[in-house]
Amino acid sequence: QLQASGGGLVQAGGSLRLSCAASGHSISTYYMAWFRQAPGKGREFVLVLSRSGGSTYYADFVQGRFTISRDNAKNTVYLQMNSLMPEDTAVYYCAGSPRTWIMYRDFNSYNYWGQGTQVTVSS
Repeated sequence: QLQASGGGLVQAGGSLRLSCAASGHSISTYYMAWFRQAPGKGREFVLVLSRSGGSTYYADFVQGRFTISRDNAKNTVYLQMNSLMPEDTAVYYCAGSPRTWIMYRDFNSYNYWGQGTQVTVSS
């Protein structure tokens, strides 16, 4: 089970850190990703951390503004978002997969999902 938190309302140019806490299983060797879904749109890949934690893959729109990290001791993944823009407004979901290989941009690749946390960026 994944529990996402940390969303809220922020002004453009501001920052937020989202958390995704896992329970019932260790995510230390999972692919861990964040997706988002804006009103009226489909679920969109944001970024993913590899199983080893050695690689991160980003959607083009991230452009160096977002980072993902994992704290194995806390069984938690974080999404640090800086330089937020109004177009970043969406519900953000964390997702995890224990598989050896996945198509990481495809939300169907992930076995576990958090419930989503709302991020609203005002202009």
